[in-house]
Amino acid sequence: MNLLARSLSDKEVMGQDGTVIGVLQNIIADLDTGDLLDLVVKPDASLNTKRYRKDGNFVLISFNAVKSAKDYIMVDKMLAEE
Repeated sequence: MNLLARSLSDKEVMGQDGTVIGVLQNIIADLDTGDLLDLVVKPDASLNTKRYRKDGNFVLISFNAVKSAKDYIMVDKMLAEE
């Protein structure tokens, strides 16, 4: 599956259980290897952010947690909460 990073911007990020995590703001990549490392997500107001890594007002979700990306980005919350 090929997706342009710009097509992912402002997509809603959801857990596999249907809970809204937030909205994708950016993606962190390793410029040497090209590996995608983290999603930078503006958290939903209802999200308890205590279990997530943070960068300022954003939560970081490991790219390994991403299960699919179409109309929204689906993540495995167990992998996202590190």
